[in-house]
Amino acid sequence: MSALPESKPTRLDALVSWIDARFPMTRFMKEHASEYYAPKNFNFWYYFGSLALVVLVLQIVTGIFLTMNYKPSAAEAFASVEYIMRDVEWGWLIRYLHSTGASAFFIVVYLHMFRGIMYGSHKNPRELVWIFGMLIYLCLMAEAFFGYLLPWGNMSYWGAQVIVSLFGAIPGIGESLVEWIRGDYYISDITLNRFFALHVVALPIALIFLVIAHIFALHEVGSNNPDGVEIKKVKGPDGHPVDGIPFHPYYTVKDLVGFIVFAALFSCVLFFAPEMGGYFLEHANFEPADALRTPEHIAPVWYFTPFYAILRAIPDKLIGVICMGLAVVAFFFLPWLDRSKVKSIRYRGWLYRGFLIAFAISFLALGYLGLQPATPEATNAARIFSVIYFAFFILMPWYTRADQTRPVPERVTYDAH
Repeated sequence: MSALPESKPTRLDALVSWIDARFPMTRFMKEHASEYYAPKNFNFWYYFGSLALVVLVLQIVTGIFLTMNYKPSAAEAFASVEYIMRDVEWGWLIRYLHSTGASAFFIVVYLHMFRGIMYGSHKNPRELVWIFGMLIYLCLMAEAFFGYLLPWGNMSYWGAQVIVSLFGAIPGIGESLVEWIRGDYYISDITLNRFFALHVVALPIALIFLVIAHIFALHEVGSNNPDGVEIKKVKGPDGHPVDGIPFHPYYTVKDLVGFIVFAALFSCVLFFAPEMGGYFLEHANFEPADALRTPEHIAPVWYFTPFYAILRAIPDKLIGVICMGLAVVAFFFLPWLDRSKVKSIRYRGWLYRGFLIAFAISFLALGYLGLQPATPEATNAARIFSVIYFAFFILMPWYTRADQTRPVPERVTYDAH
């Protein structure tokens, strides 16, 4: 038989070769997509990592378009937002994409974090992956806080006033620190300008860097899976894990399905309930900032309310601020607090499962209570749930060591479908 003639390189092939000679594009794609082997038993919970990346891109793109018409000035900020909503072509859509996207970002990040805790993604060898993820979470909280003031609505103004004043509880340097953060003796034009600079420039750069570091660290040690089994331990003759499949095209296609479902739900909220009854955009924020008129009930956006409820539950302001900070910082220590011999909740006992369920309930309950007026009943309930919240972390070395675990299989369990 005569040999088939070799196909002539196309212009695209020539362009790719030209780029590869100067930049490792193809090698980069192979290392992090087509030749990156991920466990073949990923389930529903593994959608949220890629969805978080999608929402990050959405926030950056919509943020860029918003800054084209936004004016970071106390005299003009509120009016410029109204101008975007009413007069800029498709401005209302861009603004709602950004505001709804902020809440969507926290929803997918909280679910992503819960999956990590549930399947032990914080344990060896992924401690650094977890640390980078928590730094992303902290950066995201700061980004959301600084962006919250920018519409210069009445709730934005008073919410920033309350949160910034919390730093005044620090002994010795509190008042000076508050003045330094505000740049003035009260929330003013200077505060708005510096918050705008941090929200638009400094924090997005830090966030993008941390996301890249998070992905690189993950691809260095490999992805976790619902069984908590390290797939790199069993490799085939080709050197690839026998329980792994290339991320592209298999998981890019699967993530596309998740994105379509997410886009459908996101669109329903975006077009029919962008304010979500005042949870995504507070009603008081449709009124301009007024230093002489306090909203009837000051509360942060829903994604901060679990920590706000902890703050309000403690009578002493300094201790409340410390506990609120510890409620976030505690997540950083999970890799060392968790003493279990297994990773996944599938092979842990009911002791750990019970504590995790109680923790999830306490987080949701605190989030609800943080939105309610500070009545004696709500405060007492917040104290109970705060104890449950911190017990999850404080008692973790004990109950994870005492928990009755089951044997972990040598290879991942997977049912083809």
